[in-house]
Amino acid sequence: MARAPPVTGYEHDDAWDEGYLKVDDMHEIFYQQYGKKDGKPAIFLHGGPGGHTSKSNTAFFPPALYRVVLLDQRGCGRSRPNACTANNTTWHLVADIEALRAHLDIAKWALVFGGSWGSTLALAYAQRHPSAVGSLVLRGIFTVRAAELAWNFSPCGAPTLFPDKFEEFVDFLPQEERGDVRGAYYKRLMSEDESVSHPAARAWNKWELSASTLYPPTEEKLAQLEDPTWLLAHARMEMHYFANKAWLEEGQLLRPENVDRIRGIPATIVQGRYDVVCPPITAWDLHKAWPESRLYWSDDAGHAATEPTTKKKLIEVCEEYAKLDV
Repeated sequence: MARAPPVTGYEHDDAWDEGYLKVDDMHEIFYQQYGKKDGKPAIFLHGGPGGHTSKSNTAFFPPALYRVVLLDQRGCGRSRPNACTANNTTWHLVADIEALRAHLDIAKWALVFGGSWGSTLALAYAQRHPSAVGSLVLRGIFTVRAAELAWNFSPCGAPTLFPDKFEEFVDFLPQEERGDVRGAYYKRLMSEDESVSHPAARAWNKWELSASTLYPPTEEKLAQLEDPTWLLAHARMEMHYFANKAWLEEGQLLRPENVDRIRGIPATIVQGRYDVVCPPITAWDLHKAWPESRLYWSDDAGHAATEPTTKKKLIEVCEEYAKLDV
């Protein structure tokens, strides 16, 4: 299969506003605003848990139409303190989105955009605050069910497709600890000793990056492994959330009574057919539970939002939803 040419997306000027919002005695969340100051407000929810935002995330949104808000979630990116798991749960993040909406004097988000873990957070937020959401764009669906959490470490899951990369991931650990891979990584990632936590974070993140795209990751993607701020926050926060099942009951986001709360919100799901990080079955299950949503398959893409077919469709949907009267 020939590699599709890259999709650039929209070019934005630098942020016209940025700042910190103190959300409790411990955490300050960092945010930026791009695009049209009186445009339709859209919030971009990054993945991970433990990812971060950058100007490149604005590429999906026409700058002449949208007021784009980027948020670094608690403990991530430029939010303070970095890699902090205290007072850091799904429901804290949902409350932070509401606090930021009020702080920015936004009556309603015209669009909530989330991919991977961002899709989890977008669904949780919309189900908790449906009147604050005008439309949803979701990519690489993840709902934190037990089978989804097991996939990346299961002998019948992702390691069957990337056996060499998974073996490297496991071989980072001493032989005697390989019987409980997640437990061994948890102990290291939560260590306050950077000589212990940082090498483990590098190995953890390298395994995920190796499986994230249909084609091997670019040098630019792998360069993140040399960024100490991203490195530990991403790995530690993922482990923190996964170990606690993101404070969600099994299948909570797919339950009829919860989907009913968002059934009337225009929503589009874009899913890579060869997504190994967030397998397509979850997007399919969400669409079946929510047939009012639209599901588009990217038949030549894995997990990443930057893969050409996925990125092109996401841009098209954001363009379309800018015309909605919400």
